[in-house]
Amino acid sequence: MTTATSTADLKKVQLPTMEDLDGELAYRSLNHFIKQTWAQVDPSEYVPGWHIDAICEHLEAVSRREITRLIINIPPRHMKSLAVAAFWPAWTWLHNPAEQWLFASYAESLSIRDSVKCRRLIQSTPFQDLLSRYQPDFVLTGDQNTKTRYENNLGGYRLATSVGGALTGEGGGIICVDDPHNVVEGESETIRKGVLEWWDYAMSTRLNDPRTGAYVIIMQRLHEDDLTGHILAKNNDYCHLCLPARYENENRTVSPLGFKDPRTKIDEPLWPERYGDKELSAIEGSLGSYARAGQLQQRPTPREGGMFPVESLRFVKAINKSIHSLEKSVRAWDKAGTKDGGAFTAGVLMHKMKDGSFVVGDVVRGQWSAGKREAMIRQTAQLDGPDVKIWVEQEPGSGGKESAESSIAGLAGYDVHADRVTGDKVTRAEPYSAQVEGGNVKLIVGEWNKKFIDEHKLFPNGKYLDQVDAASMALNKLCAVQKIAGTWGRGR
Repeated sequence: MTTATSTADLKKVQLPTMEDLDGELAYRSLNHFIKQTWAQVDPSEYVPGWHIDAICEHLEAVSRREITRLIINIPPRHMKSLAVAAFWPAWTWLHNPAEQWLFASYAESLSIRDSVKCRRLIQSTPFQDLLSRYQPDFVLTGDQNTKTRYENNLGGYRLATSVGGALTGEGGGIICVDDPHNVVEGESETIRKGVLEWWDYAMSTRLNDPRTGAYVIIMQRLHEDDLTGHILAKNNDYCHLCLPARYENENRTVSPLGFKDPRTKIDEPLWPERYGDKELSAIEGSLGSYARAGQLQQRPTPREGGMFPVESLRFVKAINKSIHSLEKSVRAWDKAGTKDGGAFTAGVLMHKMKDGSFVVGDVVRGQWSAGKREAMIRQTAQLDGPDVKIWVEQEPGSGGKESAESSIAGLAGYDVHADRVTGDKVTRAEPYSAQVEGGNVKLIVGEWNKKFIDEHKLFPNGKYLDQVDAASMALNKLCAVQKIAGTWGRGR
C-alpha cells in the first residue's frame, strides 16, 4: 500500500464527535448519564459525590441481575430518590426497554413526583437523542401514559404506588421501595408494623418472575425494626450498602462488588461538597440523639446509649433479704400470647431495698402460647413465694381485661393485681430510667443479664420492649408511682 493510498483511506475514516463520545459514556455508565441529563430533572447545579458513584455501581449491577436483592441506607437529601426513581429506570430502558418497574413510597404523592420526573426525562431532547442511537423503535404508548403508570411499545412499564396502596394483579421485574416509613410516624409501633406486614404479605409475591426479579429498598433508618432491620434479621442474601452521614470506624456495607467506604477520618462527612462539617453540625443540632443516630448515621440507636445509660447498672451476686435490708418485692408481667414468634412475655422480679436502691433479681421470658404463658406465671409465683406481690399488665379493651382476670384467677392464694396500662411505654419508663441514670439499680448476676441489658440499650427503638416495660411496671409499683414524671425528654 502506498503512502498516498493510506492517506486517502485515513481521510475516509469518520472520527467520533464529542457528542458521540458523551452519548456512549451516558449509555455505558449510569453515573455519566445522571451528570449529562441532570438539567432535565433538576434546575439546580449538579453536585458530584463518591456516594453517588457507589449507588450507581450497585444499581447497574441490579440492572444486569448481578445483584437481585439490594438495600441502600443513606441520609435524606443525598440524591437517593432522584438517582433510584428518576434516572435509573430511564437509563435501564436504554439497555432493556422491556424492563417492568414497580415503585412504592410511604406517600403516593412522593411516588407520583418521581414518576413524573422520570417521564419528563424520557421525553426530553437529550434522552430522545440517546434513544435514536440505542433504541430507535422506543416510544411511550399513548393509551397508558399517566402519572402513576406509563408503558413503552417494547413491553416495559413503570408503576407508582404507595405503601399499603392497591396492587391488585400488578407486579414488576424490579420492585423498588423508596422511603417506606414516614419520619413523623416512625415511632408509632402500629404504623411501623403495618409497613412490615405490607412488605411480607403484599410485596413478597409481586415479582413477575421470582427467578430473575429484583428487590431494591432505599431508605433512612428510623428504628431497629424498620423495614431494613426487619429484612436483614430474616435474610442474609441482601446486598447492604450502608452510607452514614459521618464516617464511623466500621464498615457496615455487605456488597458482592467489594465496595468499601473510602473515608478514613472519623466523623468525615459523606457528601462534603454539599453537606460539609458546618452544614451537618447545623442539622445535627436540630435533631435529637435518636434522629441523628437513625436518619443520619443509619444506626437507629445512639452510640452513647439511649434512654437508659446501661453503664450505670451495677451487679451484685446476691442480696440480704432480712427485714433490716429488704423493704418489699414485686414481680411484674408484661404479657404476650404468640407462640414461637412475635412479642415476648416477660416477668421481672424487682426488690426495693431500705437504702433506697432497687435490685432486679430475676427475669423470666419466652414466646409462649396463652396456656403455656399462664402455666409459667403460676410456676414462677410458686418459686418466688407468697412475699412477692404480683402485678399483671392489663391492656385496654375487653380482651385485655379478660386476659388479666384469667391470670389473676390462676394465682389464687397470691397477692396479685392488674395494672391498667395508661400512657405510652416511654412515659411509663421515665421514673425507671431516672433511677438507672442515678446508679440506683443493680442486677443480680445471671444468664438473663445480657439480653436484659441489650434491650435497655436500644429502648425505645429496639425490636423488643417487654423486659423494659415489665421492669418499669415493677419500679413504679414499688414506688407507688401515680403520676409519671421523669427526667428524660422526648424532644428528639
